[in-house]
Amino acid sequence: MQSALFLLIKVKFMETFSKITQSFKNQSFMKTIGAKLDLVDDGKVIISVKLKEDMMQQHGFGHAGVTFSIGDSAAGYAALTKMGEHQEVLTSEMKIHLLSPADGKVLKAVGSVLKTGKRLIVVKSDIYSIKDETEKMIATMLGTMVPSIVSS
Repeated sequence: MQSALFLLIKVKFMETFSKITQSFKNQSFMKTIGAKLDLVDDGKVIISVKLKEDMMQQHGFGHAGVTFSIGDSAAGYAALTKMGEHQEVLTSEMKIHLLSPADGKVLKAVGSVLKTGKRLIVVKSDIYSIKDETEKMIATMLGTMVPSIVSS
């Protein structure tokens, strides 16, 4: 009985992983900035991006728009790990607290689910700047995702 349950859980996770990786490949903005999907787990997704010169703001730090974009996507995909086969999620609202300048070479967003409800999914995303293998939290985000039905 346990091995059948384990197999069912593994199959469900592989379907979710496949759905998220395909969706990520279809996101043209993530492609444009060169973002990578680093981890997909139950209720957790990590996305990273190497900062390029054209992603910097006027003071030489990574632009907050890039920070927000990968944080929103990581949180959204974390919520998607909790959805059914024919469901997607849309961001309803997202709040960001910029804590420190993005002075590293890479940004990493760790999105996670705080609570899954029937109509709303509360998510968070912590964004880190990586410089010389040292991670520094530069932003934290809190938001709400809304489940939606995929039309077949």
